[in-house]
Amino acid sequence: MTLQHDNATSYTSHSVHDFLQDRNVSVLPWPAKSPDLNPIEHVWDLLDRRVRARAIPPRNVWELAGALVEEWGNISQQELANMVQSMRRCTAVLNAAGGHTRY
Repeated sequence: MTLQHDNATSYTSHSVHDFLQDRNVSVLPWPAKSPDLNPIEHVWDLLDRRVRARAIPPRNVWELAGALVEEWGNISQQELANMVQSMRRCTAVLNAAGGHTRY
């Protein structure tokens, strides 16, 4: 298994590192402060845009939760696959040592 996290200090502590190492979990090298590279951030953006585009916006937290669940179900497998495929950007960023890339 390979884990991807955002290098927040709570995830990079010695205890977390030891925990993952003891369980043979490798960690994907990840540039610090790079949430835009994470495909889940693009999913959250997609959900946000879909909920905001509704003809009748959610009026409370319960309606918002329902709208998010409904819109989550409307995301196609192809859209998710495209986001995962976009992970090649990570290699480009790592190769550029965090500098500019063509992606």
